[in-house]
Amino acid sequence: MMIETDNLVKVFRDFWRRPVVRAVDGLSLSVGEGEVFGLLGPNGSGKSTTVKMILGLLAPTSGRVCVFGGSPRKSRVKARMGYLPELSHLHPFLTARECIMYYAGLCGLPRAEARERTSQLLAMTALEGQADRAVSGFSKGMARRVGLAAALVGRPDLLVMDEPTSGLDPAGTRDVKTLVRMLAASGTTVLMTSHLLADVADVCDRVAIMSRGKLAAAGGVSALLAKQGEMQLSMPGVGEAAAEDIAKELSARLGTPVSASRPSVSLETFFLSTVARDAPEFKLAPFLSR
Repeated sequence: MMIETDNLVKVFRDFWRRPVVRAVDGLSLSVGEGEVFGLLGPNGSGKSTTVKMILGLLAPTSGRVCVFGGSPRKSRVKARMGYLPELSHLHPFLTARECIMYYAGLCGLPRAEARERTSQLLAMTALEGQADRAVSGFSKGMARRVGLAAALVGRPDLLVMDEPTSGLDPAGTRDVKTLVRMLAASGTTVLMTSHLLADVADVCDRVAIMSRGKLAAAGGVSALLAKQGEMQLSMPGVGEAAAEDIAKELSARLGTPVSASRPSVSLETFFLSTVARDAPEFKLAPFLSR
């Protein structure tokens, strides 16, 4: 397991050490290697507090949190993690290239390796044409790409992403989702939180839903979303009239209502197939080769 929490509790206290709120209440979950895991919940459910304890930014009140088999507050554990916060606060006077080089320096990379990895990340996030512009002039979506590159510069074994598609257009969102799946395929574990549940359903292997600090539900996405006691048939090339006849016959045979309807694609899929893209897609291969 890359991440394990056991009966994790976090209580925030006031100045006089009186308990104010129990943000996380007995949370137990695990995330395996190469897994894309979604941590979901409404505002105030304890997601952000849990993520901060996994990152070692907060100490638990009680219980245990383990990352790579050790405490997330240790430097050797932190060195293997990457973090994309919901809001990326970039140095406005630096260019995109300088921002990534700055974070590469914080990771302790030699200068030659930092330059090579920065070039790979600029290409991967489709920022090559804007590499030498100051980030103060970037749109929110472009700044998000710089933040993503900065989170990946150390080639982390665990990538924690808070609202990863925030501020991105549908094409950029598709690229981030593609990136997440390819990172997982290369062995990187991804923990993400998001309020865009469709994005989570597209990329996550498993999810955990928190409510009032407790674990409300957890499991594989397909298993959680499947309608029990109901089956769906797919009949390519069958017209509406024939489908209606088949539905009537099945309804008579089974003694239960059977309906026929035309399948549909998501609005995102339709949008991306309709609108031509000017910007190149993320280029992942050079960076993912370890």
